Amino acid sequence: MADKPPLVCLDDYEDYASTHLDQVTLGFFKSGADEEISRDENRKAFSRLKLLPRVLRDVSKRDLSTTIVGNPIQFPVCIASSAFHRLACSDGEASTAKAAKAMNTCIMLSTYSTTPLEDVAAAGSGVLKWFQLYIWNPREVSVNLIKRAETTGFKALVLTVDTPATGKRRIDIYSGGFTLPPHLELVHLPERYRITSSDADQDYGGPKNLLDTTLTWECIAWMRSVTKLPIVLKGILSPEDALLAVEHKVDGIIVSNHGGRQLDTVPATIEMLPQIVKAVNGKLEVYLDGGVRNGTDVLKAIALGARAVFVGRPIIYGLVYAAKEGATQVLQILKDEFSLAMALSGCATVNDINSSLVVHQSELSKL
Repeated sequence: MADKPPLVCLDDYEDYASTHLDQVTLGFFKSGADEEISRDENRKAFSRLKLLPRVLRDVSKRDLSTTIVGNPIQFPVCIASSAFHRLACSDGEASTAKAAKAMNTCIMLSTYSTTPLEDVAAAGSGVLKWFQLYIWNPREVSVNLIKRAETTGFKALVLTVDTPATGKRRIDIYSGGFTLPPHLELVHLPERYRITSSDADQDYGGPKNLLDTTLTWECIAWMRSVTKLPIVLKGILSPEDALLAVEHKVDGIIVSNHGGRQLDTVPATIEMLPQIVKAVNGKLEVYLDGGVRNGTDVLKAIALGARAVFVGRPIIYGLVYAAKEGATQVLQILKDEFSLAMALSGCATVNDINSSLVVHQSELSKL
């Protein structure tokens, strides 16, 4: 990589990808819904939170480790589910799994993977793996995926609950509609459901009418009937829905607005995190994705009650830069920045991080 520029922060990887991906593919990865207000607010909201560090504390040795649903990870930054990694590098999700293994953290594999989950499991042998799931119609398609995930050692199922329909993404429309190139396909769909880029009724390579849009909370009980794996819900923004998640005894929730790609003008995830953490009152684990780009973002999320954060787009940009090594670098930067933020805030362990470290800028005058 001697011919590549030195990259020191996650924005550098995005800048690199912006000049090395074709514009249609770049647009797919970067785009948000409609005016992209929520996508951008995910990042801006972190800057409105200010840190109040504590001093004269022994931070000479720092322990960044934690657990998620009982499984240990080296630091509280995990890889979020995102589609089509083979558009970023030839080995796709296999490279992503190798990066997760190198950093001893969790990979959440997307149903819209371009690499079969068995190959991803082999590439990331021993790493903590979660499988992101949609409920398909017919449900036998989902049952088959659940059984395959169980067999190959995935430790949790992550049900995406914010996608009864796909958000309007203008960049894709302007480009004539995003479709997978001919050499790639949705490998987790049975062949009879796979379609070609020439088919009209498609949604990023999959048939629109395959997703079960009639889902209600009863689907949790149905999932319990077909698997013993922990169930995490991805796409919770309302405290009321968080309480329903507690009522239905799921194991965790991810405060997420789908990277700003679904319903525009919803709040930034970090802004909703404290209310949701308060609502569930420790009865399940709470995670966050959306807008995390540096170690202080991670610190703020943990301080406000997240067990861990998940990052999506930065991993894609790391893959574009240098496949497995690039994705590993992205995670290493976040780990190093988080460790530094802990030290400068007076925290030696993740358990030392609490809400007293964070204040919204609107509250500074009241201190």
